[in-house]
Amino acid sequence: MLSVKNNTNTIIIKNSRFICLLYQVNNIEEINKYLDEAKKTYKDATHYCYAYIIDNISKCSDDGEPSNTAGLPMLQVLKHNNLNNVLCIVIRYFGKILLGAGGLVRAYSKSVTECLKDHIVNLEEGYNITITFEYSNLKQINYILKDTNILNKDFKNNITYNLNVKNNIYNELKKSNLCTIITNKNIYL
Repeated sequence: MLSVKNNTNTIIIKNSRFICLLYQVNNIEEINKYLDEAKKTYKDATHYCYAYIIDNISKCSDDGEPSNTAGLPMLQVLKHNNLNNVLCIVIRYFGKILLGAGGLVRAYSKSVTECLKDHIVNLEEGYNITITFEYSNLKQINYILKDTNILNKDFKNNITYNLNVKNNIYNELKKSNLCTIITNKNIYL
């Protein structure tokens, strides 16, 4: 499955600035979080158009631009590249020059296309898991997880980690018998 590495790109067309934000996402909650962040970061922008595809379910928004001139062209670029688990937000600062419907379609499409360059990645299936283990197994667990981003660590009677892992790490942890594993959900990494 193809998705994207997070990226940001800016283009200027007839004094309007188009800032494209690309995110790899796994659920709707992430989409809402990134949209809220964009609106806070670029609070004086004119439009916050977006398109996303998660598990082959897609949605787009023109956010006040003329109908089908922003969100749909963005979504078509994502689909044309066979992407999944992707969110694209294009923030527009209006440059006081009207682009017309065709100009808007080209501008939003170009903004996404430029941002995608060299940022398409192949996703692997994985898991969000919680593991619990004894302090005596810390060194071995950390060795298995050496290239893994641990989202949360809790040190009490035992150690608990929450993390996202690819299948090979998940299987290695299971095989090691060093920890108890709770599988929270399937994800793509």
